[in-house]
Amino acid sequence: MRKFILLFALALAFGSCKSTSATNTKVDNRSHVAVKGNWTITSVTYPGSEYIKVTSFNLADSKCFEGSNWKFVSNNDSGTMELNAAGCPSFSSPIKWFVNKDGQFVLKVLNAGEKAKKVRDGYVLRMANQTTESFQLVDNINVGGKNTDVVYQFQKVN
Repeated sequence: MRKFILLFALALAFGSCKSTSATNTKVDNRSHVAVKGNWTITSVTYPGSEYIKVTSFNLADSKCFEGSNWKFVSNNDSGTMELNAAGCPSFSSPIKWFVNKDGQFVLKVLNAGEKAKKVRDGYVLRMANQTTESFQLVDNINVGGKNTDVVYQFQKVN
């Protein structure tokens, strides 16, 4: 009987220690639907941007994202992103995304024809200052042992 109680207690302890990840959190429908549409990144800012370069989403220098076009479709969590800044590599890709209840924006950049469930890497950014015409995505990165926020300012395209 003692062994049974001990085993039950251990099973309960392991079950209650379940971690929650950004991808296992429910969707925040109001924030999610509000992002629907066509957007452009008007600025990318972070402290020290005049001295250091940040590669965003393992694709290009963060400043190459200024002027990029993003389309978010909320009914199937899909969309596209397109980099088109002069002097930067041009890039276009389908994406999968959602906004969770913790205010996190979960993003996967896909190759053409690739299924999102086959892509293991993604990005979790904090959503901030959301209005009907703009919002910010904030990525927290480590620069020289110090955490720094990179802020992507999105503006709605009509």
